[in-house]
Amino acid sequence: MLQALNSTMADTEREKRATRRFALRLPVSVVAPGNGSHEHAAQTRDVSARGICFYLDSAISSGSSIEFTLTLPPEITLTEAIRVHCKGKVVRVDNTESDGKVAVAAVIDEYEFLAES
Repeated sequence: MLQALNSTMADTEREKRATRRFALRLPVSVVAPGNGSHEHAAQTRDVSARGICFYLDSAISSGSSIEFTLTLPPEITLTEAIRVHCKGKVVRVDNTESDGKVAVAAVIDEYEFLAES
């Protein structure tokens, strides 16, 4: 019984995410409204229904509010490409990437689908 409990605890510690992540390399435009509202080009590492991780050239503070826009390709939507504008909060910043990029993880608090331009 103790072995089963330890196994369950290990599984819980290993994976705390409630939704499935998809390893997608997509361009994303990021704005940190409290940081001068400059737009930064980035690339996603992975995306889920509740969050995103992307690579930036410079760090954003953990806890910062952010907005970002990305385009989901037809391979994901199974129809046409769809632009999505999201608002969220940075939950983790990792400066250890070997190429000088900063990995930023954020939760998605709200999103809206944008009309085609």
